[in-house]
Amino acid sequence: MLRTSVLLLSLTGIFGTAHSGKILAWPADGSHFLNLNVVLEQLAGRGHEVTVLVSSANLIMDTHRASPLKFVTFSVGFSRERNEALLEEFLRIWIYEVHKMTYWQFLARINKAMADTLEIQQFVCNGIVKNKEMLDKLKEEKFDVLVADPLAPCGELVAEIIGVPFVYSFRFSMANVIERYCGQQPMPFSYVPGVITQFTDRMSFIERLKNTGLFLFQDAVFYTVLSSSWHAYYSEELGRPTTLCEVMGKAEIWLIRTYWDFEYPRPILPNFEFVGGLHCKPAKPLPETMEKLVQSSGEHGIVVFSLGSMVKNLTDDRSNVIAAALRQLPQKVIWRYSGKRPETLGENTVLYDWIPQNDLLGHPKTKAFITHGGTNGIYEAIYHGVPMVGIPLFADQPDNMIHMKTKGMAVILDINKMTTQDIVDALNTVINNPTYKENAMRISRIHHDQPVKPLDRAVFWIEFVMRHKGAKHLRPASHDLTWYQYHCLDVIGFLTICLFIIVYIIYKIFSFFCRKCCPNRRKQKQH
Repeated sequence: MLRTSVLLLSLTGIFGTAHSGKILAWPADGSHFLNLNVVLEQLAGRGHEVTVLVSSANLIMDTHRASPLKFVTFSVGFSRERNEALLEEFLRIWIYEVHKMTYWQFLARINKAMADTLEIQQFVCNGIVKNKEMLDKLKEEKFDVLVADPLAPCGELVAEIIGVPFVYSFRFSMANVIERYCGQQPMPFSYVPGVITQFTDRMSFIERLKNTGLFLFQDAVFYTVLSSSWHAYYSEELGRPTTLCEVMGKAEIWLIRTYWDFEYPRPILPNFEFVGGLHCKPAKPLPETMEKLVQSSGEHGIVVFSLGSMVKNLTDDRSNVIAAALRQLPQKVIWRYSGKRPETLGENTVLYDWIPQNDLLGHPKTKAFITHGGTNGIYEAIYHGVPMVGIPLFADQPDNMIHMKTKGMAVILDINKMTTQDIVDALNTVINNPTYKENAMRISRIHHDQPVKPLDRAVFWIEFVMRHKGAKHLRPASHDLTWYQYHCLDVIGFLTICLFIIVYIIYKIFSFFCRKCCPNRRKQKQH
């Protein structure tokens, strides 16, 4: 059966699709689009017409670049400058201030961040769903499928309005609440750790207690703060009572941007597909000047350092601590950094505004990767078998690096507490302790040992939905159950009542026979 499936996928890749179709994309901003863009361009290369909806305030999508994709920009009720300011404030708070906050200050900050995010998301959604002319044009196009990211709500609403099936592509939602409730994906609290807990799948009793509490807390936040606003919004736009999860739950396929080389083993539904590392590819030759720098490193090799596309600078204190550590290394360091040049920067460290990260990680002289722990960068390190020093900053990054530490191919540092010596020790550990490289290569072999490449799987399932007008046969019946039916609480309640009745009848029968068999004893007691 597996061999037949692999053959079908391979033939699909070789001979192309049965027909060219029309694909509409509703991507999330930032690094999420960088990942999805690879899938969309692959689909365009296979003859499909791909249209990407882009808000006028987006931060990363260059709609003027040469691309096989068709970008359609729509206006929203806030500026790109305001979007950038909110992002900078978010990064500043989450990187440098959260660890100083009390519990109540943290909750207040979370509530404000969610309110700001909700406001922006609904502005973006208004730009489409309240634009009748735009919606009419989208309906006229007769798209075959919509590809969306559930962390940018509204894609599923657009799909519902224009009447097309939709596919999700993303990494995770906070506490996996969207996957669990909207996608009906089972995630037992006993061995599936919450994303921000930094636990592994081997939890002690106390950790399981904390994990359960965190899941329940974030579920409450989701339903009382986030989804409640969307319930009213979606109901108004669709003209009927509905909920966010009801609409999201109609996703035909969920493409998850990880794989079993990264994930802890857990149950998975048939309409969930892991496609982690779909953007990874063999390294290309470096630019001439960069290749000369790499070759000048000699036997010591190089260290690649990047904190991602969103963090462009650090505080003077943190940048100088890092630079002072890097200058002590025998390796050459290629650091993607566009902030103020650190005063302690050594001659062995070269700063770049942008680096060909995948090509550098695939270079034979690369010894280690210093990373913030974004999924894209982690998978490039897995693909090329490079051990890591993680400096996670926010969102899924701490959880990502915990996975890599558990797999034995990373050391983790705290950006606000690490000293120069901590950085030096961490790098020396992953470079000079051979187990880190061995584990990195082991995980890399697992990643490469797949019957079908992740990108081909992602493309296959999107085209599958296009060919069959959906994938309803993969949708679990749990979507049609209430919460108490799903957990069999009605069955448990019925059986409990039956048990109570049986016990009561047995008690009455026993009491009756006692009265019949021992009448004298009762009379004696009365006297």
